[in-house]
Amino acid sequence: MTTDSNLFSSTFRLTEINDLKYDRVARLFGSTDDGSTILTLDVNSELFPCTVGDKLQLLLASTLSLDGSRDDGKGWRDVGRGEASLADGFDYVCHGKLYQFDAENDKRIKAYHDYLYLCLKK
Repeated sequence: MTTDSNLFSSTFRLTEINDLKYDRVARLFGSTDDGSTILTLDVNSELFPCTVGDKLQLLLASTLSLDGSRDDGKGWRDVGRGEASLADGFDYVCHGKLYQFDAENDKRIKAYHDYLYLCLKK
């Protein structure tokens, strides 16, 4: 289901993986097939192992609720418990906080917003 809570969605092909700096964390590098969007992302490599060449579907969402309703008052571990959620369609879901949006130029935007969910699947 597509809702206004889905802020960004794209598919990336991994071009490089660096797992030398931290235990159990890999920095993934990739791009969309047309090269218009570049990905740099740290993931738990034990929970979500990847290899160069993998295609990843990425979704940034403000909620995991299928109807787009906010997760207000719930901890992220409680969201979707006992009910269907966006997380059901993904292999790896994490939660974080962003604070604002900064447009560096026409092609690059830094996102610092509210609480967001990052959802990945191969």
